[in-house]
Amino acid sequence: MGDSLMIQGTGSNVGKSMLVAGLCRAMKRRGLRVLPFKPQNMSNNAAVTEDGGEIGRAQALQALACGVPPRVDMNPVLLKPESEVGSQVIVQGKRLTTVAAREYAALKPTLMTAVLESFERLKSECDIVLVEGAGSPAEINLRTGDIANMGFAEAARVPVILAGDIDRGGIIAQLVGSHAVLPDADRALIKGFLVNKFRGDPSLFDDGLHEIENRTGWQNFGVTPWFTAASRLPAEDAFDISSAGDGPIKIAVPMLSRIANFDDLDPLKLEPSVTLIMVKPGEALPGDAALIILPGTKSTIGDLKYLHEQGWDIDLQAHIRRGGRVLGICGGYQMLGNSIDDAEGIEGSVGRFDGLGVLNVETVMTPEKRLARVTGTDVASGTNISGYEIHIGHTDGPDCLRPVLKINGMDAGARSASGLITGCYIHGLFASDSFRAAFLETLGARRSNTTYSAEIENTLDALADHLEKYLGIDAMLTLAKSGV
Repeated sequence: MGDSLMIQGTGSNVGKSMLVAGLCRAMKRRGLRVLPFKPQNMSNNAAVTEDGGEIGRAQALQALACGVPPRVDMNPVLLKPESEVGSQVIVQGKRLTTVAAREYAALKPTLMTAVLESFERLKSECDIVLVEGAGSPAEINLRTGDIANMGFAEAARVPVILAGDIDRGGIIAQLVGSHAVLPDADRALIKGFLVNKFRGDPSLFDDGLHEIENRTGWQNFGVTPWFTAASRLPAEDAFDISSAGDGPIKIAVPMLSRIANFDDLDPLKLEPSVTLIMVKPGEALPGDAALIILPGTKSTIGDLKYLHEQGWDIDLQAHIRRGGRVLGICGGYQMLGNSIDDAEGIEGSVGRFDGLGVLNVETVMTPEKRLARVTGTDVASGTNISGYEIHIGHTDGPDCLRPVLKINGMDAGARSASGLITGCYIHGLFASDSFRAAFLETLGARRSNTTYSAEIENTLDALADHLEKYLGIDAMLTLAKSGV
């Protein structure tokens, strides 16, 4: 059985996912067999695994850092928010149920068995499992039945390093305060701390480190300066997505309230000819955009209403009248059609809802979820594509007679009579270099020959170099071997 080490954080978005990805790559380069694990994740940015399930996008990136395919055991519990109060619960890659937050509190303890099963399977296949926590262990009001942080660490007997985010300020309070509120048993599982996202000369914080060490008794594993290139890696949380680039081709994307699988946009950020504009609520879709992408969403009907509330439907119609291009992906594709029929109330409200009416197609929601990795060709350019499907519902209509893609010899997607409006269910298209280059050329972009996979691999290597320089990775490996 392999060793294990858990990186927890003093709060959400302190950089746990990036830290684990970088450590995975650093330890792999040392010749170790490394696997990532996150007991419970909450994200609408999911990845489809080769074994036909879904996990958080961060764990798929961490698997890439380890040089292995992503699999459902790497993230056995995934929560996908569908509303302000409820989430879909995915267990070992498959949908279990949809529950409100209060109901999940009762369900959560029953999921520990699946979490530990997945963890033990991974441990049996590698030298070390690097575990990522969720949120903060200092949320002691959530400790009962916890499977994401100290509850898991206790059950699996995994030593913990607590990461704080100095960029937010209050780093001493983050770490010392966590030490103060944790119960004795949980505090004993935390063996050390690290400080993340430092800007400037790390030696200027030496006195602060001594204060944290003296007040907690925890080992200091290092201070990592801000890693600028992190923005080149896929983001997991929607609030991490931002506009990028300064190229002449403007591509606008409305920030839907339940935006999902937005890693579709990541390859576009690296193209020198592109300016990617993430349009926030209250802002208008820019009038000079060459392309508007309606992205995936966890709630098509809810976000269709949200789109109308923002006035983006009016902006979209004006864009189309000016001869602008539109691409809908997954839920965005469904919105472009004439109607969405949800007779079973799968997304909440029962009924038939008017779509934007710019593609002559109709969608019927069905309870079965389509989860698959796919390959095929782009009809317009003949280039090869690969990607994945992760959706409910079936879309059909006259515009489907003008398909966008050929998947396993079958037509997929729809194109308007003008050819300016297209939609499909396939995520990840722009990660296919030849397709992306051909598609952007139709918008007037110069071919850049950017290789997306190489960019990600190079960034992971740079992240590993960064952590090797500033963190005590040898000491981490010693801690993982010694356990708790």
